[in-house]
Amino acid sequence: MKKTFEVLNIKCGGCANTVKSKLKSRFPDIEVDLDFEPRKVSATINSDDDEKYLLQTLRSLGYPYINDDLSGVEGVLLKGKSFVSCAIGKISNKKESKQ
Repeated sequence: MKKTFEVLNIKCGGCANTVKSKLKSRFPDIEVDLDFEPRKVSATINSDDDEKYLLQTLRSLGYPYINDDLSGVEGVLLKGKSFVSCAIGKISNKKESKQ
C-alpha cells in the first residue's frame, strides 16, 4: 500500500536526491514532494518492517518523521545531519549529470 509520511528538514532537490538514492533499492517507487511544507515522502509499504526501515533510514539521514520527539540536542544533531545529507545529494546529482 502506498503511504505518505510528513518529514522535517528536507529543503531542496539535494535532500530529495539523497533520500531517493538511499531508499530506492528497497522502495523503487520512492517519491519526495517538495511542493509542501512539511515535505512528504511516499513509498509502497508492504509491512511494518518496511515502514520502520523507511522511518529509521530517513532519521539517520537527518530527516525525521514530523511526529518524532526532537527535544534538546537530538533535534540540533538531526538538523546538522540533514545539511550533510543535502550536500551529498547535490554532489551526487552533479556527478550523475556530467556522465
